[in-house]
Amino acid sequence: MQIDIFSLFPGMFVGPFADSIIKRAITAGLVSIAVHNIRDWAAGRHRQCDDTPYGGGGGMVMKPEPIFAAVEEVLEMQPGAPPPCPVILMTPQGRLLTQKVACELATHQRLALICGHYEGVDERVREHLATDEISIGDYVLSGGELAAMVLVDALVRLLPGALGDAEAPAKDSHAGGLLEHPHYTRPATFRGWSVPDVLLKGDHAQVARWRREMALLRTLQRRPDMLVDTLLTEEDEIFLDKLSNKYEY
Repeated sequence: MQIDIFSLFPGMFVGPFADSIIKRAITAGLVSIAVHNIRDWAAGRHRQCDDTPYGGGGGMVMKPEPIFAAVEEVLEMQPGAPPPCPVILMTPQGRLLTQKVACELATHQRLALICGHYEGVDERVREHLATDEISIGDYVLSGGELAAMVLVDALVRLLPGALGDAEAPAKDSHAGGLLEHPHYTRPATFRGWSVPDVLLKGDHAQVARWRREMALLRTLQRRPDMLVDTLLTEEDEIFLDKLSNKYEY
């Protein structure tokens, strides 16, 4: 996968992409990430990339010219031509990033991410350049850079070979419609708190059922709304019925 990121602050990406899973995925050739400084395509001695908004008001708005020029040159697009890959504007007005959306985007061989800043970007970028808009939550950040980092991390861990356990993404919270079950490791007892006995007995069937039930319980307690759209087995329904006197869902 190739990911091109367009930002006024490329230095923000140095640390997050130089460690952990993303670094290993880059080293293994699973993903290539290029961060482009939009200012390099700005005209004039001062390479101005923002200006005051028409109609008045506070803040500054990112100008369309350098954004269009940067994306079109990097993606080798003719002006006005459709882009060869999804061009995603990171914005709090976009569709919410979910695990389902991440899985959808991870199927593409190339993605381009535009990071807005200040009061946002000129509307013509959204109308005539971006093909998608993504938000990571119902709140506002100073810019799209942090949101782009979150999106990249969510995508990279879905690439085959990125994680040590190939089945890990399918077990994560939200992947199957439930929150993930609790995890434990050594020591078996810490400060008087013990690991559940079922995890110490080596019965894989019992462990699997316990994990499923704990995922159901945790989802019921924390995100009962998720159960509405989750495909449940008869066993799941029976387990949830037993809990109905304690929790509403």
